[in-house]
Amino acid sequence: MNELILIGAGGLARETLAAARDSWKVLGFVDDNPALHGKTVDGVQVLGSTELIADYPDAQIVICAARSSTRDVRKRISERLALPAERYATIVHPTASIAHGTVIGAGSIVLAFVAVTAPQEIGEHVVIMPHVTITHDDKVSSYVTFAARVALAGNVSVGEAAYLGSGALVREGLSVGAGALIGMGAVVLENVPDNEVWAGVPARRIR
Repeated sequence: MNELILIGAGGLARETLAAARDSWKVLGFVDDNPALHGKTVDGVQVLGSTELIADYPDAQIVICAARSSTRDVRKRISERLALPAERYATIVHPTASIAHGTVIGAGSIVLAFVAVTAPQEIGEHVVIMPHVTITHDDKVSSYVTFAARVALAGNVSVGEAAYLGSGALVREGLSVGAGALIGMGAVVLENVPDNEVWAGVPARRIR
């Protein structure tokens, strides 16, 4: 099995570990919070800070961070690390249903019971949490986060580092702009511009 190091030791890292255990040799977590160093999380040690990645040149990496308040957090970390794309793992839970021909970018995480129903390209460092549905002709840019049970109808475009909250629904043919935040349970019936926050049923601009 290929070796894997997970960046972060929080909830998403634990979920990613659960998805990766059967296919990867997980060496440990790295996290820049010194209070976590040396601790064991779900049977795996927090090795130290992200600087330790340099000590494991043969291991692949996955960034396990997702925040609605800092939607480009994985982009910031990847730019700071400046690692080549081939160093990043792509983690897909064995229960995910991914259409044949789909291309999932380096560093992306696809958790349990995700459905991608037709072949398409998904960007780098995308996080897709459980029970998300991505249908035909959607366009998912890098660093996007889908919380659990998001559903995209066909031909939806999601811009870089957008964050879609749990249970959000997006109507066919719409776009969600780069850096946008869609609230939990929102029903999106209009295009959402870059960096705006939308919520409600139907979704409306909050700020």
